[in-house]
Amino acid sequence: MPDSRELRQRLKDDLEFYARNCLKIRTKAGSVEPFALNRAQRYIHERLEAQKAATGFVRALILKGRQQGCSTYVGARYYHATTWAHGRRTFILTHEDAATQNLFEMVNRYHENCPPFVRPSTSAANAKELFFDLLDSGYKVGTAGTKGVGRSSTIQLFHGSEVAFWPHAETHAAGVLQAVPESPGTEVILESTANGLGNFFHQKWSDAERGIGDFIAVFVPWYWQEEYRKDVPDGFELDAEEQEYAALYGLALGQMAWRRNKIAELKDPALFKQEYPATAAEAFQMSGHDSYIKPALVATARKAQCDESGPLVIGLDPARYGDDGSAMARRRGRKVSKVERRYKLSTMECAGWAKQVIDTEKPARMFVDVGGLGAGVYDRLVEMGYGEIVRPINFGGKPFEPPRLDDDGREIPGPLNRRAEMYMKSKEWLEDVAGADIPDDDALQADACCPGYKYDSNTRLQIESKDDIRRRGSPSPDGWDAVALTFAEPVAPTTWGAPIKYPNSKVA
Repeated sequence: MPDSRELRQRLKDDLEFYARNCLKIRTKAGSVEPFALNRAQRYIHERLEAQKAATGFVRALILKGRQQGCSTYVGARYYHATTWAHGRRTFILTHEDAATQNLFEMVNRYHENCPPFVRPSTSAANAKELFFDLLDSGYKVGTAGTKGVGRSSTIQLFHGSEVAFWPHAETHAAGVLQAVPESPGTEVILESTANGLGNFFHQKWSDAERGIGDFIAVFVPWYWQEEYRKDVPDGFELDAEEQEYAALYGLALGQMAWRRNKIAELKDPALFKQEYPATAAEAFQMSGHDSYIKPALVATARKAQCDESGPLVIGLDPARYGDDGSAMARRRGRKVSKVERRYKLSTMECAGWAKQVIDTEKPARMFVDVGGLGAGVYDRLVEMGYGEIVRPINFGGKPFEPPRLDDDGREIPGPLNRRAEMYMKSKEWLEDVAGADIPDDDALQADACCPGYKYDSNTRLQIESKDDIRRRGSPSPDGWDAVALTFAEPVAPTTWGAPIKYPNSKVA
């Protein structure tokens, strides 16, 4: 490889070109070959580079399935960054000693096979450290078992591997993550497969999905891996569930044969979803947790395209507490056009937000959850003259519609309360053959699929409460609660027989 200024500059600026020409990896087959980024790695690279271009730094959470090459990519990214800069400190923290050794061996392989004209000299090279003396830069690894690991020095690049499995995760976050200054060029990448709900990684992921904090959420589905397929055996046919799954994600028979084989190997379909998720919401499903709204329904609606029709109906779910998120959903007929979230709003700020939306978008109805903060928001909107547009909804109140009766006049068990009724309506809307169109948003799917359900002694539908959801470690499903609110009551354009008179405007 010629040693030219132009070539060196490209190697410095183009990580994918550098990896292909300067780095070697050990493949799953055991051979050592040049590192060519796969689809998942290219996607991760594009997301990180976009954030870096926009903010000057990288703060990312990566949720992925097993053996998709995420750690290999981050290792290459940081080896490249560390060996082309002065005074840069890189630290990798893994969940167990074996993983620490594997990741360091991978980085050491990069170093040993790097062409001499771009390989920096080292003054220290052992099982836990590479130090590049002429650059005054270094690369260290550690295991998340010692509570104080990584706290003592300033770090520019930090890679947390399998964070969902860290012991003392909150302690490490308060220590080693604080060692990374909020400066241009610094990076923190936390990656993991899912490991249930309520742990540090799940909480950080939930915040990132909702736009809270600096971290972005990067999800990699299992079916992007070319090797996750197998030869289709003779007589192989998909059952109804498999047909729906394959159609939803555009999967070939070879991929479905691999999936069926892996589910049989794991002996638990829920475990397959955790280890090899197709969506972020699927990854965090609890084993044994039966969500009322199924992920496939939501995933289908995320891909659908329906035209807006009918009146604009808005659902507003104000935060129950000042630090929680408030959510607003807009729906016209078969299409939810937008779900917006805002955080740490006071009663007056939330009412002001609702007023602005009513003034500019002229909805036919705005349904407001009046639990907690919502009561004050509703009262303020009425006080400002919007009583004709806003309606108070008590989630715990009686259903809006009268009980349904069978042919013999007996009551058919229905929803227990208003919240169950609205969730039931939203589910029926998703199931309708006419289709439903919602924003293609992981956070919204997580909210929709979060609540569980049960039936009381009178076989009435009961949706899991927000308090119970929080107790098992999940955030409140505010986004879908806002969508469900749009189904609180039927709304027709001719409800009033005349245009609505909005405050501060002539007609609707």
